[in-house]
Amino acid sequence: MFKDRAKIYVKGGDGGNGVVAFRREKFVPRGGPAGGSGGKGGDVYLVASPRHNTLAHFAYKVHFKAEQGKHGSGSNKQGAQGKDLEVPVPPGTEVYDAETGEFLGELLEPGERLLVAQGGRGGRGNYAFRSSTNQAPRIAEKGEPGEERWLRLELKLIADIGIIGVPNAGKSTLLSHVTRAKPKIADYPFTTLAPNLGVAIIDDTDVVLADIPGLIEGAHQGVGLGDDFLRHVERTRVLIHLLDGLSPDPIGDFEAVNQELELFNPELADKPQVVGFNKMDLPEVRERWPHIRDRLAAMGVEAIPISAATGENVETLLRRAVAILKELPPLERKRALPVIRPVDEDAFTIEKTPEGWVVRGKRIERAAAMTNWDYYEAALRFHRIMEAMGVAQALEEASIQDGDTVIIGNVELEWRSDFDY
Repeated sequence: MFKDRAKIYVKGGDGGNGVVAFRREKFVPRGGPAGGSGGKGGDVYLVASPRHNTLAHFAYKVHFKAEQGKHGSGSNKQGAQGKDLEVPVPPGTEVYDAETGEFLGELLEPGERLLVAQGGRGGRGNYAFRSSTNQAPRIAEKGEPGEERWLRLELKLIADIGIIGVPNAGKSTLLSHVTRAKPKIADYPFTTLAPNLGVAIIDDTDVVLADIPGLIEGAHQGVGLGDDFLRHVERTRVLIHLLDGLSPDPIGDFEAVNQELELFNPELADKPQVVGFNKMDLPEVRERWPHIRDRLAAMGVEAIPISAATGENVETLLRRAVAILKELPPLERKRALPVIRPVDEDAFTIEKTPEGWVVRGKRIERAAAMTNWDYYEAALRFHRIMEAMGVAQALEEASIQDGDTVIIGNVELEWRSDFDY
């Protein structure tokens, strides 16, 4: 099954929890803090795998979570870091944030990796909180939750040469003749319901060819097989435009397909094309060839008469395409990898809802998630963070009342203006 779109969920591993512990040794009645910190959670990477050429494997599994970091322990032992998770995708995959539509990157070469979800950092144990004024802290942090998001994946085939044309022009027959690909072939439109790839050896040069399903007028708007397959033309370097010798109007077909390419993406109109007039093994096609040749020549197009079925002039067609291919510069990425812009972690917003006062912000939500509410000192520390960031003052200015609920991430708190340190 060919699948070129998928939606998956990825989550970095949560950080391990820090612990509260003290030294317990003979002749050391008052040992100091010895609680170790938790390990960082694993990251999630997408990796371009040459073993995959579609996104079909995501039809059976869509949730991917990296390993959680191990918890700290006594004697100031650090928890182990969680293992990273690598999710294989075919080369040519573009990655977007499913919620915002933000472009995150593309994977073109086998082995390329793209970080899509970071693991959370480990929580600190009480050993990390020791100070000259607090030599026996009873406080530890929980691990930071790993980053999570839904991703939209889109595959654009990477091929040297794309074979385009109207339905039933003979594209699949041509591909099967010059490569080991075995596409479905029959004498009716839209036999090819998915792009097919094949590798051909032309004068000791290996080239990858893609048979793009037939294009008709309105394809850029989704008519017929439409833009589901038009985007696969974007990464091909050279196009072989195959004309159907039995078509009532091969010239009209030629112009219509080129127009659809330009309407979908104007850059496609600039791709070099080699035009082949197919089905020359049929007498009626051979008879009309001189007339079609002259009309194309008047348009500045030098076509090659071929028969994909018998192989007539097929090598000539391919050699011309490969010659053009060799003169082109190396494939460039259409889009640069995204620039990571620093986020103002201290920024926050406050919203009054029927459930309570909702506080949103990267740093304050992280602090709430990492606070171990089983320890009173941890609650005191979190309240000091709220005051230092200005959250407490902002809530008071918004007329919060004692007993109101404050929601920060997944944590619900009861507001008290007389919090006792």
